Amino acid sequence: MKYGFVIDNRLCIGCHACTVACKSEHDVPIGVNRTHVKYIETGVFPNNSREFSVHRCNHCSNAPCVEICPTTALYDRSDGVVDFDNDRCIGCKSCMQACPYDALYIDPETNTAAKCNYCAHRLDGGYEPACVIVCPVEAIVSGDLDDQNSKISGLVSSEDTMVRKPEKNTVPNLYYVNGTDDMLDPNLTQTNSDYIWSEQSKGVGHYAKYADKRVSESDTENLLIQLAMENSAHSGVSMDQRSIDDVAKEIQEDVDSKSARRVYDSPSKGVLWGWEVAAYVWTKAISTGTFLMMALLNIMGGDINKTTELYGLLVTLFFLGVTGALLVKDLDRPDRFLYVLLRPQWRSWLVRGAYIITTFGLIVTLLLIDHFFPLGIGWLWSLGAIFSVLGAIYTAFLFSQAKARDLWQSPWSGSVHMLVHAVMAGSVSLMMIEPGSVHLMAIVLKYAIVFNLVIFFKEFAFHNGTPDTQKAIRGMTKGYFSSYFWIGVIVGNILPVLAIQTVPDYAIVAGIMTLVGIFLTEFVRIRVPQMIPLS
Repeated sequence: MKYGFVIDNRLCIGCHACTVACKSEHDVPIGVNRTHVKYIETGVFPNNSREFSVHRCNHCSNAPCVEICPTTALYDRSDGVVDFDNDRCIGCKSCMQACPYDALYIDPETNTAAKCNYCAHRLDGGYEPACVIVCPVEAIVSGDLDDQNSKISGLVSSEDTMVRKPEKNTVPNLYYVNGTDDMLDPNLTQTNSDYIWSEQSKGVGHYAKYADKRVSESDTENLLIQLAMENSAHSGVSMDQRSIDDVAKEIQEDVDSKSARRVYDSPSKGVLWGWEVAAYVWTKAISTGTFLMMALLNIMGGDINKTTELYGLLVTLFFLGVTGALLVKDLDRPDRFLYVLLRPQWRSWLVRGAYIITTFGLIVTLLLIDHFFPLGIGWLWSLGAIFSVLGAIYTAFLFSQAKARDLWQSPWSGSVHMLVHAVMAGSVSLMMIEPGSVHLMAIVLKYAIVFNLVIFFKEFAFHNGTPDTQKAIRGMTKGYFSSYFWIGVIVGNILPVLAIQTVPDYAIVAGIMTLVGIFLTEFVRIRVPQMIPLS
């Protein structure tokens, strides 16, 4: 048994009855939707036409949201429905990054993820989903795709159907009859900000929880625009209205070449992983890199005095603690952060990473105890080195599970990128802890930076070639945040190499510039791909 949907675009009249029925059935709050109707238009009046299409969870047979969810809050039912349990959700937003169809949202009342669950409670009682019942033209068909005698199976087998983003290999179970590429591919439609419902393009999305707070003090005409501006400030970057429009234009810079235009869609969810994630990647690089540099010197018989060892272990633990605090802060349900360890779903790299970081922290703590009370556990330096490498790189595999973000889909390249950042950060840290290591660490830093620049070149010149990746690279190098990126490259990479090569006495200054560069480039690399529309 495998339940699915067929949306018959020959019949859909864009009445939004399905959206209203879904909101009523599940008490969905304002600003978010489990199902929504997208409008596009082609042509010029009077020779123009409008097309409607219902978008929602595709109940994929290979659902990336289920794979990335760290606590099995999202799970596959035996009948093919992808359901969720908000009592297990920690609000990490990983599922939203993983879904290529933009089907999930954070409920502003519970701060947990939610989406279309095929009205599973109705299904269990022998009824059809609310959207199917209410559709006045029967444009939404539900049923068992494995049942050859069912209406839905007959439509799929007899009609020319399409699915959204088949290249993602999610095996979606939502089919469109008479669908078009313009409707289903967000890269093929222009998104203007001057149509009748243009506020919807700004939207409240993930930040719907701020809508109720502001509705009493804002006029309704400007509420969504004000929220969009506040959300930008909330995520760490102050942007005026002109800047918001600039970002939209830069990401859609080829908009004029498209014949189809989007005139109504779901609200944008904004940037889900903000400065906290970029900061945690940065602090994790410092923590793991500091230990890795000390461990390598220790293993190779280098001279590390007790004071250097103590300071190095303390720096490692401090930045590891900051990393954990940032991870918890980014959760919409921080009170449930222990669920990652206590209710793990082992396919998720968020869970694997949590256990790697916890084990790494335990090893560093034992070595710190050994520093004061010798226990004869010096062999832990070698084991710690392994876990420091794993701690540095696991986030690349987590990002690769975020199937919606094409730029992140190279886990091995990303892991090398993050390991190099850890080596760069660790060499800088050791320079400051042990002045006697400045010369050696400056050499390590110089070659690590050169390798880092090679990785950047590889990422930009030899990428996977998808439209979203190309947009992300253009956004990083030419868009609104390009100044952050180029400052990071120049100040954090090129100038430090020149400084180390020509004025070795400035190695520590060059190192501080490198740390700034690591944060800025990671900030842009994490932020920009999230600004590309998915639906």
